[in-house]
Amino acid sequence: NTIHFLFSVFYRALIFPLLIREGKPTPFFTFVLALLFCVFNGYLQGRSLTTYATYPPGWLGDSRFITGELNHVMRTSGFLGWLIGMAINIHSDHILRNLRKPGETGYKIPRGGMFEYVSGANFFGEILEWFGFALACCTIESLAFALCTLFVLGSRARQHHK
Repeated sequence: NTIHFLFSVFYRALIFPLLIREGKPTPFFTFVLALLFCVFNGYLQGRSLTTYATYPPGWLGDSRFITGELNHVMRTSGFLGWLIGMAINIHSDHILRNLRKPGETGYKIPRGGMFEYVSGANFFGEILEWFGFALACCTIESLAFALCTLFVLGSRARQHHK
């Protein structure tokens, strides 16, 4: 679960910014708030997963998982939710990055992938990703982050849809 969190953060913090084209500048205050949130959340998630959460070794191949014990099914479902959400998020980001040609401005409606079903596919993917993570981890900290993601990105998705 720690690896899932680190991979997601690595993608969003390092890979994604290198892929985006030049756009509107981010206000400094927004940058500082986002930085503080990410540092605080990263500490909470990391501390929770490395110090307080306990997972039996080899839980994925354990007979209780295979026979369908709820806790193990939840964690596996969470991993699949995280993986599918991450794939939707990355694919949606790719579609958004390629909407306009260099120098082109103006609003364009994205097409393809999950954009055929929801107007904020990138937001949907990230929300699914973090709820999958929360289900896989079964910690209060991961649930709090998933809910925070839902409220923040849900409101952004609603604004984008309008």
